[in-house]
Amino acid sequence: LKMSWFWLYLPLHLLTVTSLCHSIKAPTSSSQQSFKTNLFNFYHSLILADGKETTVHLLKDIPKRYYFVLEEGRVLAPFSITVTPCDVPIEWSILVYKSPPGFPGKATPGDHDTQEISKSQKAPSMVSTIFNYKGNSVETYMGMSSHSALYLLEFLSTERDTHITVYLTTDTTSGHLYPELPTDPRIDVVGIGHTTVTLTWKHSPSVLQHRDSIQYCLLVNEKHNYKSLCAAETATRSSGMKLPPTLALSLSPYLLEPQQVMILSNSELSIINKASSGEVRQVCMGTRNTYTVPNLSPSTQYYFDVFIVNLLTNASAAYTGTFARTLEEPEPKVTELKDGKVVHVVLDGKKQKFYSLQYQARHKKIHFTFQLCRGQIRVHITRNGKTVASENLSGLRYLSLKGKLLDTYVVQLRSTEESNSSVKVQASPHFHKPLFPLLPESLKIKSFSKLRTCRSVTIAWLGTQEESKYCVYRKRIEEDQIWGELHSADRCSGPESRHKSEKVLCKYFYDLNPQRAVTTETIKGLEAGTFYLFDVYLFGPSGIPVRYHSKVVKTRKKC
Repeated sequence: LKMSWFWLYLPLHLLTVTSLCHSIKAPTSSSQQSFKTNLFNFYHSLILADGKETTVHLLKDIPKRYYFVLEEGRVLAPFSITVTPCDVPIEWSILVYKSPPGFPGKATPGDHDTQEISKSQKAPSMVSTIFNYKGNSVETYMGMSSHSALYLLEFLSTERDTHITVYLTTDTTSGHLYPELPTDPRIDVVGIGHTTVTLTWKHSPSVLQHRDSIQYCLLVNEKHNYKSLCAAETATRSSGMKLPPTLALSLSPYLLEPQQVMILSNSELSIINKASSGEVRQVCMGTRNTYTVPNLSPSTQYYFDVFIVNLLTNASAAYTGTFARTLEEPEPKVTELKDGKVVHVVLDGKKQKFYSLQYQARHKKIHFTFQLCRGQIRVHITRNGKTVASENLSGLRYLSLKGKLLDTYVVQLRSTEESNSSVKVQASPHFHKPLFPLLPESLKIKSFSKLRTCRSVTIAWLGTQEESKYCVYRKRIEEDQIWGELHSADRCSGPESRHKSEKVLCKYFYDLNPQRAVTTETIKGLEAGTFYLFDVYLFGPSGIPVRYHSKVVKTRKKC
């Protein structure tokens, strides 16, 4: 719409609308009311821009109206209107006001006589509805417009406040704002696994014409399909997550919210939004029309929507969504636990799978021992199918359970973090020779700041009432290695994994009074201003060591 022309032409259109007053003689009560309503609608409407997508905000039960006209000189011209609901279903209509070719807005040159205008104003006029729709689908109306017609668009939301987008164009020769969908816009599911679904779809004609500015984006969720990218963003945002703009699906940078995770690999951008209502995943894969969705949960129904996105205009078109249910996870392989035998289990944190151990009791009392080696692990124990214990493991853990002969215990282990975790497990009758030595109340190593020198460090640790062997090891480290040494160390590994040069000493001690079972050692021959990692290993009757919590101490720079 050319605004310079429009402001000259607008008074004539208002005059045309006013001419309705003169074109109807002695109207009935009902027709008079309808006439006044139509007149009011035209006067209280906004201008709908031509060739531009307009966002319209609707308040519940309050209609909003827009109108448009064609440029002067175009007798008949095609036009199209596309309306995209971004949330709840809406009602929208197209009304047209038509008057004869001789109406004032289109008077022939030289025809400016006041008497002629007066005659034209008395000519018959008509307002009619040419299109009406109610729903939440993307709808496009295509028609032919006359220069002697005003078009009024009316939008109404009866459920709640919402917003929509409206696109009007009268230019059908220079392409489309929205990317073009193929003749068959369906998404085909070509493969289903326990944690993956493979999808394919037919190429959009727009990809062949504008490969550099077009890309496919996939949205995965567990609720339902979405009929537009606008609707998907609104629904996700209303669930408590703040999404980036429509084209955050492209590779343009933006700040992620705390509940969002962005993964960029192999030229793909994945955005995972996490909320209480589930996980919404967005992936853009360029112009590839086949994609395998990874890291899904077994036995779960997912909904898949593909959008073809124009990176230059942010406009998008939606393929027909589909859904698929991942396969059930096969029963985990169960490892048999035997009396007194130690099983070392390594868990893959990325797959988050349970590892199952089974033990059949030959005594009423059963003793389970867990030594957490690395990471974080959750243990779940059932007896004859009923839960008897469930907790997160920390360090060394003993669980004593009482049941009946031949009870079947199943121990399920799962990593609670993404990195790999490992644990040692033993099951035995309660009176069986213990796997680990008697432990003190705390496995912490204490250092004395006042006793630190440039060349020595004094440390202390708790012992027990049983005479046991303790070995001390030291290792020189850099400051940037401290976190890795303290958090990634294998707590089940013994002195055999250490270099011989790291060994400081081994000693035996005990005290029948637990309050006095404390020992100290001063480690000498150190370098000034240097970080050292100290470890203490406790050996019991079985010979399996228990590692105290590592301690990092820095010697003084100057003495």
